[in-house]
Order: sequence, then C-alpha cells, then structure tokens
Amino acid sequence: MTDLLSMLAAAPVSALPADAAAAAATVAPVAELDYLQLVLHASWPVLIVMILLVLASVMSWFVIFRKMGVFSRAGREADDFENRFWSGAEITALYRAATDRNRVATGMEAIFEAGYREYARLRQQHKNLDARSQLESAQRAMRATLAREVDRLEHNLELLANVGSTAPYVGLVGTVFGIMVSFHGLANNKQATIASVAPGISEALIATAMGLFAAIPAVWAYNRFATRVERLSVRYESFAEEFSSILQRQTHVEEH
Repeated sequence: MTDLLSMLAAAPVSALPADAAAAAATVAPVAELDYLQLVLHASWPVLIVMILLVLASVMSWFVIFRKMGVFSRAGREADDFENRFWSGAEITALYRAATDRNRVATGMEAIFEAGYREYARLRQQHKNLDARSQLESAQRAMRATLAREVDRLEHNLELLANVGSTAPYVGLVGTVFGIMVSFHGLANNKQATIASVAPGISEALIATAMGLFAAIPAVWAYNRFATRVERLSVRYESFAEEFSSILQRQTHVEEH
C-alpha cells in the first residue's frame, strides 16, 4: 500500500490542453431574454392571441380613463347641487337653472328636475287631483330618471368585467397552442433537447403573461367603479326620498 502511494506521488501531472483550459476558465455568457423577438417570432396561433389581448388591453384602458372622468364629474356635480339645494335657495329657481337650454342636467340635478317638472305639471293641469297622486307621480318620474342615471354610470363596465374574466384564459389558449407547435417540431429532430423546444415554450408563456397584464387592471378598475356606482346610487336615492318629503310638506301646507 505504501509502495502504491509512493508511485502515485511520483507520477508526473500532465497539464490540461490549452483549448480545454481556456474553455474551463471561460464561463458561457447567459443569453439575454429579448421579449420583442419572442413576440415577432411566435407562431401564428400565438401571435393572433397576442394581438387580441393587446386590443382588449387598449380598449379596457380607454374605458378606464373615460370612466375616471365620468365619475369624477358626477361626484363634483352631486356635491355642487346638494350645496345649492340645501343652501336655502328657492325650488323654482333651482328648477329654472336645471331646465336651462344651454346645459344638460345630469345626476342628482336631473332627478330633481324630473320630479319637480312632473309635480308642477300635475298641479297646473290637474288641479282636482289629490295630493297623494301628485306625489306618487313625481316619485315615479324621479325613480325612472334615477334608473337612467345609474345605467349611464354603469355603461361599458361590462367590457372591463369581460376582459378581466376572460383575458387569462385567452392567454392560456395561446400558451397551449405554442407548446403544441413546439413539441410538434420535435418530430423533425433526430435528437430532442431542451434547447430545441425552449424558444417555442418561451413564446407560448408570453401569451399567458399578456393575458394577466390585460386582466389585472380591468378587474381592479371594475371593482373600483362598481363601488362608486353603488355610492352614487345611494346618494341619488337618498336625495329622491328627501325631496319627496319636501314636496309632501309643501302640498300639505298649500292645502291648508
């Protein structure tokens, strides 16, 4: 045993070839991921899915920015009209301002205008009609206008809901097609390696990522806008009830 160890210690150590040493010393650089090239070189099914997702994302962002302006304006108009209504101004003056032809009444002001117009019309044309019928007619007019205003606020929100719920699945469809194309291409290769399918799988996964990027903002915006619709609807309903009480008291005073 001692002789064997002595022989191994005395054996000359041969140096690695120059090419092998250089190869061992050099670390292969990691290839950078070029997302644009992945998209441009994607297969046709995956490319079609990507285009659809981009269009859905653009449409959802257009609706998001548009609705941000609509809800911001609706909140300001509701605050402004409530301040004028409860400041002690005469109802007839508020009605004349609401029916000004140079502007269109919306939101809370439109509810007020519809209720008072119906109330004043019945009192002028049907003086023999009892006060309860006049009040109920005004309430129906306000409810109809309230429903139209809420519908206007909810307009196009279904697009955000559809994009948020379907975009991830559309992206998955593109991913499935991309993986199918990648594995089908292995049939033409005698030697199947991960390098031969990696580009196709990367292209396919881009479709899933794009589906998520389209869906997440749409879901967030839909939840936020749905909450704002509910809050404004509650404000409109509360105002309609309060205005109905004012009309009822006014009718009672005029009758006595």
